[in-house]
Amino acid sequence: MKKTVSFFLFLFILFLPFQVFAERRVPILVYHWIDEYTGVGPKDLYVMPKNFAEQMKYLRDQGFTLLTFERWQDIDKVNKPIFITFDDGYKDNLNVLAIFEKLQSDSFKPAGTIFVISDFIGRSNRLSRADLKKLSDSGLFSIQSHTATHPNLTKITNYSFELKESKEKIQNITGKPVIALAYPYGSYNDKVIAETKKYYSFGITTIPKLYSKQGIKDENYLIPRIYINYSTSLKEFANMVGE
Repeated sequence: MKKTVSFFLFLFILFLPFQVFAERRVPILVYHWIDEYTGVGPKDLYVMPKNFAEQMKYLRDQGFTLLTFERWQDIDKVNKPIFITFDDGYKDNLNVLAIFEKLQSDSFKPAGTIFVISDFIGRSNRLSRADLKKLSDSGLFSIQSHTATHPNLTKITNYSFELKESKEKIQNITGKPVIALAYPYGSYNDKVIAETKKYYSFGITTIPKLYSKQGIKDENYLIPRIYINYSTSLKEFANMVGE
């Protein structure tokens, strides 16, 4: 009897899909401006709205599940998890809302995370308090922190202002928890991680690779991201997300 059970267990394991044992690799993408390039700022940090829409349609058609950091625990539960993030809180990120609303259906729910610089909220080219509230209330966006003034965190001492006050200001606008911090310029060290852990559950870098769970110290404060830029073709995009 034991031999029979062992034999069938062996066959079950043998024919399990390879993905069960493979290390899940999750794309976390970073965008800045979603707009036509008009000569303001670095061109590579722009993605034209039509290209962004094509990229999101590709993710929909390929069966990806778009997550935010509130659903981090769902990485191992959903089909093809991916995170779409936006840094700095530019006004043209409202273009993303229109694209997401157009793509949304019973079978596909877009989701994005906007990392805003709290002291820049309301500037002429930045999202206003009303914009952020609208995006948050849509259910399609998570609004998270990119610090108060966007300093290099490895060169400051007033962490409470940059991390704690930024978090509180954003929470007061959206009425929702702020749990993730994107390090300005992707800069961090042991001190930055230690300070970030006081206020946030996640620290987001710009290390250019797919995320995979390694079981290392402070893993949730070393989350990598891949830049999508002006010249990224749809074929290159597919390669970046692991297709």
